[in-house]
Parts: sequence; C-alpha cells; structure tokens
Amino acid sequence: MTSQEQQALLAITLHAAFADGSKDAREREQIKQIAESLVPDGSINMPGLYQDVLLKRRTLEQSAAQLESAESRQLAYEMAVCVCDADGVRSAAENGFLDILRGLLRIDAAQAQSFANEADALADAPLVAVPLDSGPSVDNAALDKSVLNYAILNGALELLPQSLASMAILPLQMKMVYSIGKAHGYELDREHIKDFAATLGVGMTGQYVEQMGRKLIGGLLGKVGGGLLGGLGSAATGAAFSFATTYALGKVAQQYYGNGRSIDGAQLKQVFAQMFSQGKQMQGQYRAQIEQKAQTIDVGQILEMVKRR
Repeated sequence: MTSQEQQALLAITLHAAFADGSKDAREREQIKQIAESLVPDGSINMPGLYQDVLLKRRTLEQSAAQLESAESRQLAYEMAVCVCDADGVRSAAENGFLDILRGLLRIDAAQAQSFANEADALADAPLVAVPLDSGPSVDNAALDKSVLNYAILNGALELLPQSLASMAILPLQMKMVYSIGKAHGYELDREHIKDFAATLGVGMTGQYVEQMGRKLIGGLLGKVGGGLLGGLGSAATGAAFSFATTYALGKVAQQYYGNGRSIDGAQLKQVFAQMFSQGKQMQGQYRAQIEQKAQTIDVGQILEMVKRR
C-alpha cells in the first residue's frame, strides 16, 4: 500500500469520525491527539491531514479517488462503517455519509449492507455480566483474572486484519466494565459506560481510529488481500496499546465502583495513566499468550460471543 493510499484511508476514517457533526468535545480532542502522535517520524503529516479534513480542505471525493484497487476501496468502506458504529448504532447523518461513500468507492450495495448489518449487531451488542459467583462480597481475584483475560483477548484481536475484529474490542471493553459494575452492585447502561471511558480519555470512536491508524501505518494492512495481511510482529505496538487500554480501563473500573463511585474525574485520569503504563509493561510478559491466541482465534466465534444475549 502506497503512502498516498494510506493517507487516503486515514482521511476517510477521519471523515467518518466527524460525519455526525456532533462528536463530544472530549472525543474530538482525543482524535486530535491521536493524529498528532500516530506517526512520530513524520512520514505522514497526520496533524496536517486532521486539519485538512476538519476544515474541508481535503474532500471525501479526493480521498476516494486515490484508492485504485477494489480491495482498498472495500477496506475504506469497512473502516468508515466501523468508525460510525464505534460509539453506537449509526445516526441518520452517518448513514447519509456512508451512502455517499459507498457510491464514491463503487461498493456493491448488497455487499455493503451485509457488512453494515454485522457492524450494527456489534454496536448494539447486549451488556451481559460474566457470572463470577462472588457471593455476598466482591471476589477481587476473580475480577483481576477477568480483566487480564479481556486484555489478552483484545490484544489478540488487535493483531488481526479484519475490520470487525478491531471493532469487537470496543463492546468487549463495555461488557468488562458492565461486569465489574454489576459485581459491585451497579446496573450500568451503555451511555454511562461510554461517559466513564470518555472521562478517562478513552473515547470509543477515537480508540477505533487509533487502532486502524496503527494497523495501516504499522504494516499489518500494508498488503490488502486475503488471509493474515502481514506478520504478527508488525502490529505488536498496536497490540500493546489495546492490551494496556483494556487492562487500565478494567483496573480503574474496579477502583471506581469498588469505592462507591466516589473518585473524581481528575483522580480517575491519574489512576488510568498509571494503570495504562503498568499495562504496557505487562504486555511483554503476556505477549506469547496474545500471539498464540491471535493465531488460533476464530473471529466468527468471537463476534457471536459479543452479540450473544
């Protein structure tokens, strides 16, 4: 994949992130920070690309025209659908954006609808608590094990090229937080969990933009086609971030709900930063398990697990 195609795909991803016109200010700030940090060597001017998209200096039509192969156009459409669905089922504005994009990319309508239906099912995945059998008191050891298992699974999903594999990370994180809240006696809803994550600086849309950006630039999607696109090692950085983000989100949730939701936003951010740093260090310890799971994982089964009520 050429640098021009990478930039076109990233630009389309950013267009999708802003398609509903009403992103939370925290989400916009996260996407801005991602753009500034995604390519530290400057090989792609991500801050400039962000500004060009936001200020409409780079149009959707221009980016779509730069994708020559059918595979890259399909990937662009899938990424856009997943970005639009990352924070919940799409709005009317996002559906309108995707209709325009599908026409520009010359994607078959039936094929596009099939993929969108799968993404919708993930975006609307039910929040079901994992039974921990903690009895009258909270079993923190069981919660610790659950958080680690979620982190390993999400690190493995990050290593896979499929768009829906990356998108599955988000509802899995929501299920994890829901289970932790449930174990502490709180019945959480989807909006509360998204707001909790956004307070920590983990916006759902921004997180998906970051995941796909790392895959594009890191080389996992460097060769568009069937099978595992690139070596597992090429996405190691991304896996570290997904592992660490999931781990930190779970550990902060344990503290927050375990303390009766009495920790303020500033403290939560501080704890999250500490846990994220710890998670990045731990990822090396569990790297072999993450890579083994990535090589044996059945994405279809994972998607069905996520959607199960």
